[in-house]
Amino acid sequence: MTKEEKYTLAKWAMQHALDNGASQASVTIAESKSSNVDVREKKIDTLKEAIQRSMTIRLFVDNKYSVQRTNRINKEELARFIEQGIEATKYLAEDEFRTLPDPELYFKGNGDDLKTLDSSYDNIEPETKVKLAFDAEKEALNKDERIISVTASYSDSMSSKIMVTSNGFEGDTQNSYFNISASVSVDGGDARPGDNWRESAVFFDKLKKDEVGNKALDRAIKKIGQEKIKSGKYSMIIENRSVGRIFYPLISALDGYNIQQQNSFLIDKLGEQVASKKLTLTDDPFIVGGRGSKLFDDEGLAAKKRVVFDKGVLGTYFIDTYYAKKLEMDPTTGDTSNLIFETGDKNLEGLIKEMNNGILVTGFNGGNTNGTTGDFSYGIDGFLVENGKIIKPVSEMNITGNMKDLWTSLAEVGNDPRPDSSWRTPSLLFKNVDFSGI
Repeated sequence: MTKEEKYTLAKWAMQHALDNGASQASVTIAESKSSNVDVREKKIDTLKEAIQRSMTIRLFVDNKYSVQRTNRINKEELARFIEQGIEATKYLAEDEFRTLPDPELYFKGNGDDLKTLDSSYDNIEPETKVKLAFDAEKEALNKDERIISVTASYSDSMSSKIMVTSNGFEGDTQNSYFNISASVSVDGGDARPGDNWRESAVFFDKLKKDEVGNKALDRAIKKIGQEKIKSGKYSMIIENRSVGRIFYPLISALDGYNIQQQNSFLIDKLGEQVASKKLTLTDDPFIVGGRGSKLFDDEGLAAKKRVVFDKGVLGTYFIDTYYAKKLEMDPTTGDTSNLIFETGDKNLEGLIKEMNNGILVTGFNGGNTNGTTGDFSYGIDGFLVENGKIIKPVSEMNITGNMKDLWTSLAEVGNDPRPDSSWRTPSLLFKNVDFSGI
């Protein structure tokens, strides 16, 4: 089905909904392709390919609202599907806050090409994908007598969607993503430490295809001899690839749903100093080739570059139309795009060299955060650092505290943000973090 045919079908479905009792409607047709290859012990463990297509229609009927979704996309079946959806919606409770967005806030078209799709996606042969997975495994396999197991994988995906609404929005998006990863476990005596490495990219020719298995093996071997150390307050560096674990609760606290549900520790904090002055964070949807780049969000609201934190001062929430009405606030957007940190002048090695007594955290094992209070407890893996040098691996330790206090204690931001993620997190240094061990 061509893009033009999808638009024609979506507009027909929207009009059919209006003709049969809906006061407003929004129709999205989405299509995706994906493949996945997992290898283990020089054999293919998993080989999957999938193609999916679906239509989602949001129905607004007599101040009532529902979302209907189907993958049977032909007019005869859709007509009945929409009519039944409208009748079912009439049985729901009224919700005065459910409406389409203000048309003035919609993306109006003619935006720059953000280059989020690799047009060569369909030209990549299955043999190439399988070879990449085996190459990643081969890098680590039989390289050390302590190896217990090696697994590797290649995966990719391509997605597209078009959306139309009954109050004037039309827009379409296309995205691609490629990934190679490897995981290694080794014999560490009483323990079997393991680790992994992953490389990702929006474009296949930008995907780093070497050293994936080697890096996973190196990380696993360095964990041999892990042990608890003495409890206490330590400086803490979190490696860039692991920062997301403590970054997610901070961003989640800015979500309109959590704010309205009183499940956020940052309610009524706009314009206030809520974190260290080292934290300046921007939500930038216009990065060419960015993992999270977009011209409009899932409602059709025009994307905007926003300062989320300015030297620790909270600048915005992420609020869609529905929760904006409930909170009596202006809508911004319901989701993030590319989150960009203002970086410092040191990479991970530079941050380690300046640490006198602390712990480098390279992974998290379980734990949780209370969204309402910000209290958290996480298990960690990592390394003890003394006088700027890594001394030994540590594990079976927990960090505890409160998210507001943790982000206030942010002392340094690294210059090594992850380029392959929409959350471009650099390595971060925090002061006086509570570690529990021996």
